[in-house]
Formats: sequence, C-alpha cells, structure tokens
Amino acid sequence: MSGTTDNLAGLAAAVLQPGFVGATRPPDWVRRWLGEGLGGVVLFARNVIDNEQVATLTAAMRAERPDVLVAIDEEAGDVTRLESRRGSSRPGNLALGAVNDPDLTEAVARDLGTELAAVGITLNYAPDADVNADPDNPVIGVRSFGADPGLVARHTAAWVRGLQSAGVAACAKHFPGHGDTSVDSHLDIPRIAVPRTRLEACELPPFRAAIAAGVQAVMTGHLLVPAIDDEWPATLSRRVLTDLLREELGFQGVVITDAIEMRAVTHRYGFTGAAVRALVAGADAICVGGEHADEADAERLRDAIVEAVTTGVLPEERLVEAAKRVGQLAAWSSTARAGRSAWDGPDPEGSPLGLAAARRAVRLTVAPDASGLPLAGPAHVVEFAPPDNIATGSDTPWGVGAPLAALLPGTTTARLGAEELGVDEPGANGSGTDGRLSAAVLAPAHGRPLVLVVRDLHRHRWMSVAVRRILAGRPDAVVVEIGVPETVVGQVHLATYGASWVAGRAAAEVLTGRATADVGAASR
Repeated sequence: MSGTTDNLAGLAAAVLQPGFVGATRPPDWVRRWLGEGLGGVVLFARNVIDNEQVATLTAAMRAERPDVLVAIDEEAGDVTRLESRRGSSRPGNLALGAVNDPDLTEAVARDLGTELAAVGITLNYAPDADVNADPDNPVIGVRSFGADPGLVARHTAAWVRGLQSAGVAACAKHFPGHGDTSVDSHLDIPRIAVPRTRLEACELPPFRAAIAAGVQAVMTGHLLVPAIDDEWPATLSRRVLTDLLREELGFQGVVITDAIEMRAVTHRYGFTGAAVRALVAGADAICVGGEHADEADAERLRDAIVEAVTTGVLPEERLVEAAKRVGQLAAWSSTARAGRSAWDGPDPEGSPLGLAAARRAVRLTVAPDASGLPLAGPAHVVEFAPPDNIATGSDTPWGVGAPLAALLPGTTTARLGAEELGVDEPGANGSGTDGRLSAAVLAPAHGRPLVLVVRDLHRHRWMSVAVRRILAGRPDAVVVEIGVPETVVGQVHLATYGASWVAGRAAAEVLTGRATADVGAASR
C-alpha cells in the first residue's frame, strides 16, 4: 500500500454511487463529497417531481463536479423513476419483446435516452438483459424481453444502441442472469442451479450481445451460480466478474453492483463487507441508496474501503483500476452529450412513440362466438393486486380502471388483494370469498360490462380462484392480463405485457373500440 489516507479516501469516494433524500436540491453532504471526489450518485423516485426539477437538481450537482455520473434506474414500463408519479408513458421490455421489432425497441430506447439526457442523466441502470426462463420469477417477469435467449439478445442490443445513441450510458443487468429463479434477491440469495452449458445457451447470450453493441456498463446480480462459483454470490465472485465477464466475454467497461444493501449479500457478508468483497472480485462501482441514503452510510463504505486497502484485503491497484474505469465512463458521457441539439421538452400526454409501441403489443384472444367488445357503456373494473414488487415500488400507479374511466366516464373501479378477499396467499383455496366477491364485484357490475384486471395470474392461486368464480357467474366478463400472460381465461382476454400507464391506456383503447389488437382464438 503506497497511497496516503487522503488519496485513498478520494479513490474510495470515486467508486461509490450513493442515493440521497431530497428532490429540489442535493443535500449539503452530497455537494461536499462531490468536491472531494465522489464519482457518481443515483436518483430514485423520491428525488423526482418533474423534468424541470430533475434538470435543476442535476445542474446543481454538476456545478460542484462537472463530470459527475448521475444514474437512474429507468427501465420504462413497470420500473420507472422519472415517471413514477403517473406511470411510464413507454412500454417495458416484455411488451417490446412481444412486438418483436428490434427497430422499434431501439427507437423507444432512443426516445427515453433523449429525455434522460435533457434532464442531466448520464447513466441508466437498464436494460434488463435477463431471460425470463422461470415464469414464476417474482422480480423479473415483465422486465425481461421474454423467455427466448435469441429474442432477448436481439432486443437487449437494440435497447443499448438506442439509449447510447442519445448520449446516455446503458447498463445491462443482472449479470450473469436473474431470470431462472423463484427468489427475489432483495430478500434472499437466489441459486441458479443449472450446468455451464445451460448458462452458455440461455443466460449469457444477451450479455454477449450487449457487449458487442458497446454497452458501457454491466450490473451484477446477487446470485449464487454454482456452475461458475459455488461459494461466492456473483457480485462478490472473482470467477464471475473477472474470469467470466472480463476475460471470457471481453467486457472492458464499468462493472456496477446491484444495490449493495440488498439482503442477498448483506445477510451473510454485511453492508461494508459486501462492498469491499465486490471490489476485490472486480466490481468498479458500488450502487447504494435504496434503503441506505445518508452521509453516515456513505462514510461507512468509504472508510471500510480505505481500511481494506491499508490492511491488504483490497489491493490498492485494484481500487485505482476501478476509479479509473469510473472516470473513463464519465469522459465517455461528456463526449456523448457534446453537441446534441436542445430538447423541446416532454409532451404533456407522455411519449407518442411509447403509446404507439404499447398499442402494437396488445394481444386479444377471443373464444368462438364470444362477444363483449367494444364495451357497451361504463364498466365496473376489478383490479386484483398481488403483493408489491420491491423493484417496481408501491407508489407507481398501475391498472386499467383509471385510463378506461377517462374514455368511458362513469366507469368504476375496485382494487382487491388476497387480504380484502379473506384469502392468505400461501394456502389460498377461495373459502370465504363468495360474499366479498358478490359485494365488491358482482353487485356493482349488475347490468354493466365487467372487466377483470389480473397481474401474473398464473403465480397467484388466490387470484385464479377468485377470477374463475367470477367468470362462472359472469362469463361475459373481459379479462385483462397486465403481467406475464401464461394463463388465458375467459371468453375475451387481453394481454398488455406490462402494467405501466401506457399499457393501461392501450388496453382501454381496445376495450372501447378506439384501437384494434392482434386477435387469436383461445384454446379451451
């Protein structure tokens, strides 16, 4: 170890990407740290009011450090931070995969990148390059382009090209692939128990495609992948980050950890221990801030990194290398943004391209001799709400009721979860729900069209039981699936491949006859 403590503290700060609380301006500690070498920050929904405010916020940070990386987790679709107050006006990955037009995917990503660049965002933690091989995956689902590795690879590359052509660095995630798991890494450590040949055929092709497309960053997944390393989770594994990602796949950009406070790694290794180990393994930047968003947490990480160097746990040259890569990404960002034309500002109705793409994604399955569309008048909409997905967040609006009411005034909406129906998710058998279903669904819908909105129906038995009981009494009810459409039920079934605002709007247009959708015959 040859560096002074001050130099090491600056290098340690350079590899951190912390979040913070506050929207209208950066807190004093962030301003001070930017002057002391902080390499980047990450914005969450709590930091966003509107585009003008975000632009002011990012400009204030650049006044302290012009080349600071300002990151955001903006996948579009269900996972949105920039539009978290109303829902994304662009479809997410699964909808784009359903359309299967890589040129459209590239255009949507460019459209998003143009908006991000205009408000001062330089790094986007997207696209999700996971192959959704397990349809019961509780955290990926509609965030993936699909279950076919070739399709996911094509659209991942297109998304990277589109975003980066707008001057915003893309970050493919969650390496080496979070799609084949039934565990949410926010809560515990998923185990991807497949042979190496399967990884090569399924999980890795989208990341190879992203690298070939010039992706500037890759985000690690907090996953145990025994075929590569049976001891360390991928974020903390040299075999995954250095041997596989760097040497075999040839990636030369910045490796960023998924949020380092997630329980998949902190439960066993601790908050600071996980960060240090990630750097040792080959990560270049530590993302933190979903739950830990104050100066004390940033100090704990910085001091732990410095101590790891002074005690020989983390080689100083490894820290220098990581900080250098972060600096190179900042330089790429500055060059990519230079000379770009001014943006006209957001459309009050959202992205026109996003709406056009969402319309193309809607799929309509109709049983023989079925009727019911367009709706004959104001409807009663029942939205079945599964447990919150941590990645998506609980505050972002979703559903079909609100956009349908805007087109059909007088439409009413009820939102029901397992608790409201008196059913516990683990042992859901539907007992005791008939009275509540009658009060919340059948009675308000008497003499009116009925729309049932489900989200990953195949994953929630309580939801499936409730829907089938309703359909027994109201076979004319229209079912709208806004999650992964693994199960087709009802005489008329719409699939939007996402729960975002724009997906709900596209579904409402089909329900009211203002738009058409690809139609197929339901198998019974």
